[in-house]
Amino acid sequence: MPDTFDLQKIVSPLLDWFPNHARNLPWRQDPTPYRVCVSEIMLQQTRVEAVKPYFHRFMEELPDIKALAECPEEKLLKLWEGLGYYNRVRNLQTAAQTVMAEYQGELPADYEKLLKLKGIGHYTAGAIASIAFGIPVPAVDGNVLRVISRVTADASDIMKPSVRTAMEKRLLDIMPKEAAGTFNQALMELGATVCVPNGAPFCEQCPWQAICQAKRRGLIETLPVKSKAKARRIELRTVFVIKAEEKTLLHKRMDEGLLAGLYELPNTQGHLSEDEAIAYIKEMGLLPLRIRKLQNAKHIFSHIEWHMIGYAISIDETETGYEDMLFVDAAETRERYPIPAAFSRYASYIGRVL
Repeated sequence: MPDTFDLQKIVSPLLDWFPNHARNLPWRQDPTPYRVCVSEIMLQQTRVEAVKPYFHRFMEELPDIKALAECPEEKLLKLWEGLGYYNRVRNLQTAAQTVMAEYQGELPADYEKLLKLKGIGHYTAGAIASIAFGIPVPAVDGNVLRVISRVTADASDIMKPSVRTAMEKRLLDIMPKEAAGTFNQALMELGATVCVPNGAPFCEQCPWQAICQAKRRGLIETLPVKSKAKARRIELRTVFVIKAEEKTLLHKRMDEGLLAGLYELPNTQGHLSEDEAIAYIKEMGLLPLRIRKLQNAKHIFSHIEWHMIGYAISIDETETGYEDMLFVDAAETRERYPIPAAFSRYASYIGRVL
């Protein structure tokens, strides 16, 4: 980060701007440590508008750390169903269990102790510490990396951990001790609503437009510098909606790896032809009566991209010799069994007559 830029100049304009431009978000209305923690974990790699209904439901079902720590896994995963990246909520529960065991059920008002909890990194620890406890520590996420890179005209690669560390240090030096949480939220808000990641930023609405070095030097389109991530691996899969007596067959995935421990529609690698699909179902010990081709679908994980084809298959009875498979009706699926968003295109057939 260019040392010639006086970063202290960003503080007052930002704090003056934020009160009249902050979005009305449910976790801001009552920023208890628990609510801040849950919202920040949910917001990782997930849009704000998508998180809102999940946050409301989660708070209703699990209103405090004790409830989260004791929640049965299937219920926990069902509450998270559709948000993806399920390890987030598993780690969140592990953190809650640690808090119950070591901190009498209260998140510690200590940045370093927060950082030691499962699934809580530098950004999340900084957000909880500053917003919930008023501790003057930075919370540097992608929004903050972008707005600071632009206002200072810093061409460092924001994907490098050293760049993030340097930015955290510079922000720590200017952190307003009486308004640390507000300052961090204002930085995030500026990046989310004005100095946006995709498309042209709304510079005329920015409280820093008079001091922004990227704007003055014509560098808005080139900053921040962000090295390209490794290309995702593409996997071909065939998904089966297997139904008998108005029930649908689900498969429970292994407890480790991608989508660990979740229920899914049976599927296999590769794109099978109709004849190959029928043969595959027979190898499962099932007797297919009718088969219908479904639409194609795609789902993107962080490092893998699934390209899927699907078949709806009717069989004669709800019998299977596999312990990790079971037939359920549509109501049971909605209430008990969490199905990953990767299968949403095909999960819509669970309640239909094929």
